Amino acid sequence: MSAPETVLRLRGIRRSFGDREVLHGVDLDLAAHEVVALIGPSGSGKSTLLRAVNLTEPIDDGVILLRDRDISDPRVNADRVRARIGMVFQHYNLFPHLSVLDNVTLASRVVHRVRRADAERRGHELLDSIGLAEFARAFPDRLSGGQQQRVAIVRAIATNPELLLLDEVTSALDPELVGEVLSLVRALAESGTTILMATHEMAFAREVADRVVLLDAGRVVETGPAEEFFTNPREERTRAFLSRVAR
Repeated sequence: MSAPETVLRLRGIRRSFGDREVLHGVDLDLAAHEVVALIGPSGSGKSTLLRAVNLTEPIDDGVILLRDRDISDPRVNADRVRARIGMVFQHYNLFPHLSVLDNVTLASRVVHRVRRADAERRGHELLDSIGLAEFARAFPDRLSGGQQQRVAIVRAIATNPELLLLDEVTSALDPELVGEVLSLVRALAESGTTILMATHEMAFAREVADRVVLLDAGRVVETGPAEEFFTNPREERTRAFLSRVAR
C-alpha cells in the first residue's frame, strides 16, 4: 500500500515582527486526509503559521510546498493559491450584507466560476447538513455565534479545497456553543478532509487529530500521534505545557 500524498510541506519557515522572531525555522508535513492539531501557549506562532500557509502573512525565510509546488515563491499568484485552500478564522468573518446562502456560495460563483444554480444547490446541501437550511435566506445577524462559525466552515469547504486551515475556531464562542462547532469539525475529519488546525481544546485535539504538534516560542517542540503525544510526551516542555492546560 503506497504512502498517502504529502499535501503540505513546510521547511525552515521564519517570520519576524521587528526584533521579535515569531517563527523560528518551522518544519512540518501534512499528508492527504490527515488531521494535524497545532497546540501551544498564546503567542507561540500558531496563527502566524496558518496565515503564512494561506499567503496572508509573508515569510522571511523558508519554503512552503502545496502538493510539491512552491507557493512561497513571490512570483506565485496568491489568489489562485488561496482558491485551493479553505481557511476559517477565530471570528466568523461572514459578510453581514449578504445572506447566509450568498456567503456560502460567493467563492464558488466569483472565484471558481460555478453557475449560480449549481453553487446554490451545493450551498443548500451544505446548510442542510449542518441543520441550518432554514436560515439560507437570512442575514448572519440572525444566527448565534456557533451557527455563524458553522456557516463559515461550510463556506470554506464549499469549493472542495485541497487543504482546510482552522484557526482557533471556537475561541470566540460562548462555552455552550463550542460543541456544535467541534462536532462539525469532527465530521469533516471523519470524511477524510485534510485539516491543519490551531486549537486550545486539548480533549478535542486528542480525539480528532491524527498528529499533534506543540509550538512554543515559534519552534516545534514535539510532534507525534495524538494518543501517544498526550499519554507519553517525550519532551519536558511538552509535559509542563500539558500539566498547565489540564488544570
